[in-house]
Amino acid sequence: HGTVTFAFTDIEGSTALLKRLGDDYGDVLSAHRRLIRNTFTAHDGVEIDTQGDAFFFAFPRARDAVAAAARVQREHVEYGWPHDAEVRVRIGLHTGEPTIGEEGYLGLDVVRAARLSGVAEGGHVLLSESTRALIGSKLPDGVSVYPVGEH
Repeated sequence: HGTVTFAFTDIEGSTALLKRLGDDYGDVLSAHRRLIRNTFTAHDGVEIDTQGDAFFFAFPRARDAVAAAARVQREHVEYGWPHDAEVRVRIGLHTGEPTIGEEGYLGLDVVRAARLSGVAEGGHVLLSESTRALIGSKLPDGVSVYPVGEH
């Protein structure tokens, strides 16, 4: 129990990417999954669920979640994708104190993190105000914060 930071990710425009790449999309998906898993677990993230190109992770510390999200964005930009494909990941982060049921995490904190991911643009990480407050003024290298209004 306690405070956790949730991360939801998915590839922006994955259906169009699949249509464009055809059989090569499998290699893209495998590389994407490997980048997400390796980076997030290296920052103490725990994989909760995955479906297609989407992931749901939980981190014990907001700062680790932000650092992992920033790193995974850089890795996706730097990776040598087949056919010069552009694989842009949308990431939403929200910190809260969720309920844990028989099936795992429950409650509005999970929903908020998922919604942030859903409205993010590829290549961006959206943080909830609670996550932003916890990371304070020391941001990971290469990270800038642009405030947005409540949605």
